[in-house]
Amino acid sequence: MQFYAVSSFESNSASSACDCLAHRFGNAADRPDRVPLYPSDMTDAEWAVVREAMPVPAWLEGRGGQPEGYCHRQMLDAVRYVTDNGIKWRSMPVDFPAWDRVYAFFRRWRRHGLAKEFHDRLRGRARRAEGRNAEPTAAVIDSQSVKGAASVPAASRGYDGGKKINGRRRHVITDSLGLLLMVLVCAGNVTDRQAARGMLPCLRKRFPKITPVWADGGYAGRVVTWAKQKLQLTVQIVKRSDDMTGFVVLPRRWVVERTLGWLMRSRRLVRDFEALPASSETFIYFSQAMLLSRRLARQAPRSRSDQSRWAAAA
Repeated sequence: MQFYAVSSFESNSASSACDCLAHRFGNAADRPDRVPLYPSDMTDAEWAVVREAMPVPAWLEGRGGQPEGYCHRQMLDAVRYVTDNGIKWRSMPVDFPAWDRVYAFFRRWRRHGLAKEFHDRLRGRARRAEGRNAEPTAAVIDSQSVKGAASVPAASRGYDGGKKINGRRRHVITDSLGLLLMVLVCAGNVTDRQAARGMLPCLRKRFPKITPVWADGGYAGRVVTWAKQKLQLTVQIVKRSDDMTGFVVLPRRWVVERTLGWLMRSRRLVRDFEALPASSETFIYFSQAMLLSRRLARQAPRSRSDQSRWAAAA
């Protein structure tokens, strides 16, 4: 996949207020600019981080399609607003582009897997900023059950008897820092072992350096032997002892549990509202991308516009 490194192209908009590709080479300059107003909006420091991870549009590379007429930064801010505040698409504030254009942008990223690629590039940068290699060597797996809204069809929802929740279950795999590696959203009655059978082969293919995978007791049994023999993955079960009462921080497992807690900060994710599980997964990647971009932006000096913006907000 090609990304925003387009220094060899010539811009057709010399006086653009934004440096996104839709402003520089598309038709976004014909539309009014937007002033950042909401906490979910990217600062200039965040945009500098995010811009480098954005995919290059097909029309700019001669692969078909029309030049885009909406600013990429505004589109991302709109999707972040939906993710952070949990609103309906039709309730998009009027200072963003029209809701159906924002949804079309989200749908295109979901269909082509761009949200995952975008998130993965930010994750690699975040790992390097922590002094780690971009590719992880260990992982932690867990799941989270959430209630399904009325918009979730019966074909992709189920009842989790353990948590007594009717909805969907998010199965996630993170690295040792708690950064997301994989996510699978399925019906609530799909067990941890069943999901692991589908996720671990993909994990081995995508991250060949990973050997240990920490998990809770829900993954104990044949999955451990199967992963060792077929995938050369060592699934290590971290269990609670019988004398533990109340909340206890367990080794390794707390990492992925913290990640699941991060997801609940985004109001769009406190319940599952999506008709398609793929939409739920895309919102999870956008939620984590927000966390990563903010983390990376804190390491960069703020611009004057950012300083004045936050001073005015204070």
